[in-house]
Amino acid sequence: MIPFLLLAAAGQAATPALPPEAQKLTVAQKAAQLVNEAPAEPALNLPAYDWWSEGLHGIARNGPSTVFPQAMGMAATWDTALIQKVGDVVATEARAKFNSQPLNADRGLYQGLTIWSPNINIFRDPRWGRGQETYGEDPFLTSRIGIAFVRGLQGPDLKHPKVIATVKHMAVHSGPEGGRDSFDVMVSPRDLEATYLPAFRATVTEGKALSLMCAYNAIHGTPVCANPMLLTQRLRTDWGFNGLVVSDCDAVGNIWMFHHAQPDAPAAAAAALRAGTDLNCGNAYRSLPQAVERGLITEGEIDTALARALAVRRMLTVDSPWNRIKPSEVGTPAHRALALETARKGIILLDNPNDLLPLKGKKLAVFGADADDLGVLEGNYHGTAINPVTPLDGIRAKFGRDVRYAQGSVLAEGAFVVVPETALSANGKPGLTVETMGANGQWTAAGQDRRIDFNYTKTAPFQRRWTGTLTPPGPGQYKLRLDGPACWHACPAHDAVKLYIDDQLVVDDVIGGKKLETTIDGSAPRRIRVEIDHKGGDEGLRLQWLPPAEALTAEALKVAGTADVLIAVIGLSPDLEGEALGVSVPGFAGGDRTEVVLPEPQRKLLAALQATGKPVVAVVMSGSAVSLGDFKPAATLAAFYPGTEGGTALAEILAGDVNPSGRLPVTIYSSTADLPAFADYGMKERTYRYFTGKPAWGFGHGLSYTKFDYGQPTVTASVAAGQPVDVAVQLRNIGQRAGEEVAQAYLVPPATDEKLVLTDPVLQRQLVGFTRVALKPGQAGTARFTIDPRMMSQVWRDGTRRILPGTYKLYIGGGQPGDGAGQWTQFTVTGQAQDLPK
Repeated sequence: MIPFLLLAAAGQAATPALPPEAQKLTVAQKAAQLVNEAPAEPALNLPAYDWWSEGLHGIARNGPSTVFPQAMGMAATWDTALIQKVGDVVATEARAKFNSQPLNADRGLYQGLTIWSPNINIFRDPRWGRGQETYGEDPFLTSRIGIAFVRGLQGPDLKHPKVIATVKHMAVHSGPEGGRDSFDVMVSPRDLEATYLPAFRATVTEGKALSLMCAYNAIHGTPVCANPMLLTQRLRTDWGFNGLVVSDCDAVGNIWMFHHAQPDAPAAAAAALRAGTDLNCGNAYRSLPQAVERGLITEGEIDTALARALAVRRMLTVDSPWNRIKPSEVGTPAHRALALETARKGIILLDNPNDLLPLKGKKLAVFGADADDLGVLEGNYHGTAINPVTPLDGIRAKFGRDVRYAQGSVLAEGAFVVVPETALSANGKPGLTVETMGANGQWTAAGQDRRIDFNYTKTAPFQRRWTGTLTPPGPGQYKLRLDGPACWHACPAHDAVKLYIDDQLVVDDVIGGKKLETTIDGSAPRRIRVEIDHKGGDEGLRLQWLPPAEALTAEALKVAGTADVLIAVIGLSPDLEGEALGVSVPGFAGGDRTEVVLPEPQRKLLAALQATGKPVVAVVMSGSAVSLGDFKPAATLAAFYPGTEGGTALAEILAGDVNPSGRLPVTIYSSTADLPAFADYGMKERTYRYFTGKPAWGFGHGLSYTKFDYGQPTVTASVAAGQPVDVAVQLRNIGQRAGEEVAQAYLVPPATDEKLVLTDPVLQRQLVGFTRVALKPGQAGTARFTIDPRMMSQVWRDGTRRILPGTYKLYIGGGQPGDGAGQWTQFTVTGQAQDLPK
């Protein structure tokens, strides 16, 4: 056995030594352990292990798990203690699944304990499709939430981590998704230091993350995974990191195939390893023996990376107290309760001008494709949600089963959506009857499903069929599609699917091949049957359609006539925004967005609903900021992608059982014209810190059903440069309901000499503290902040940090200055502090 190795956390100790047994390995054997799909190594008693596992908001892609709100929804809680608990549950469920097999069992893709989360890239532009994976646009909020999640994942004892957290993607990585394999970022030293690196520094130096992932892109011509300035000088020397650096998947191969920075795979592998990338997700490091033969890298440099990798594997398994976690500790009631609490705290009341909410004694109708869609609960990089509650499910459970529903529109022009329950019927009820194939070869009745919209990731093989009637809402041509995420790695076989219309077989193929589509005429009801032979590899099945807009609008207006209040669940979906998607419809391109405003089909639906004269409550479900343009609903909420209990949390807030307390982690811009070019990584006119226009809703914004009042803050009047500042403010709940206020502190630094610091972008203000305070009606409490000296510093054009003397203005309130209640104060800094540590 390998002797015990301790991988040092940031700043703790030197690189572990390579044990004698490992020194005897050949270069090829050593290189094989430095790719994500590492084979078994008998000489070291190592089973096969795939380093790639995901846990962004629940353990992902490994079967049923607790699916928390997407990362953007977690950030909207502004609650670090809560997010640390979420990280702990993610780690528990990862361990539970790991412990379901013997310790020496081989581990395949997504079955390990090296979790490639969190994503702490700055969401600089709402058009980036993967922005949903981040904690928003602010370096300080991202840092605090990121630290909490890392601590939750890894646990209190870094000698025996629960799992390994991998912060990603360092650095300056936030789209475009198209061309990301070769994208070369031009970023100023000031923006790099002030915006793009702080969260990485914080999660490494304070959060003690034991692993980090380097990004696909290059910076000024140098691919990040081969950039010694970032991975050696900044990360290991300046920040004291001694953990494991892994590449994004195929990023090392991209060095020569797309960036053309090296001539071939051996040269690319040598450049990455020498720069500080220890582990390669991909196959490029299999060419390290050739790099050694050509003198591009030494065996000793391979040994350094291997020592770190072996240390991780050892510390995760041998004598770990976490080996006692039971396989049953997945999706427990306590875990589900935490998912519900997170969803409650992450839903934001954006607008409620006439106090329509909370709803009491009103007859409701629900509209929108997002109201009853599994994907908008799960987001991306997700597990298989256990008993998921859609908005429609939650509203009916809270307000009564007679709540009517109409889909109303597709999400975007040309984008398929799930066929709703309103178009499916069997036995006089919405939906289709379900049968499963028994061991005796006979079909057995198994109930009724309202729609075909399922996640089958890592589920046992089965055969199933659905039967009933498809009744289109009106005449016209309807495109039907069978769709599901196809297995792409070690697939047993792709799922065979069939679609019958009026007993005629119209689709007979497998998932993962060509588009499985047909077209029907909607002038009359049609008999429908869907069958699947699930082999165990493909990840789900959906029956979708692309219906004529007129028919959906007419159906929506008919349903609207039966209700007092219309709830429109609108927004986006992971089908439209995400990682390197193949989607190309108006407003979207390759997973990114081209417009920040709500897509046109949904704007038309809103217009039709508002034209009825009845109050419309808009619930925006998305992974990013969505502008409603000129529409002014009676009330507006942002729910992001809220996880398995999202529908329950939404209904509780609509009913007033829960007082909304979420806050925006991003700016919602009014128009795409407010933004610079998407590919421009300069921070001028980006995020609340540098934006000089008027947003639709600002970063930090969020309303409550009660009101809070702030007293005058107390603050240290004068401090020497380099010293912290303590601030306290009393706030009181002056409303009629109990609620939680997110008190926020924003700092405005003194003016600087324009010859020394860049005039663009001009820092408007920056968040330097936040805390939650729960108060009953009439109750007072105190919010306390300690402003770290680093948060008082300004970044010069060369990327250095300085703390200047002068008067610093400080705003404490429920949002940014001018957004709700709050108070200004100020303090003075004497002297200077120059060249703060990188």
